[in-house]
Amino acid sequence: MQNMDDGTERREGQGGGPGVAAENSDAHGLIGAGLKALYQALEQEPVPDLFVDLFEKLEKAEAAAADRRPRA
Repeated sequence: MQNMDDGTERREGQGGGPGVAAENSDAHGLIGAGLKALYQALEQEPVPDLFVDLFEKLEKAEAAAADRRPRA
């Protein structure tokens, strides 16, 4: 380890060396896999009733607005 000017320590492989690219790639892969798993789990969750109610109200409002439009 080297002491840096700002009082921090630098480990080998940090700061652009060949070890950093591999570490970043591994970290990015782990993060990506975790996000994918989270998203897939979220897809399996049912839509909350609040959202279902809001969608139904929106559909009714859109239908009512369409009925009030003058027909050409």
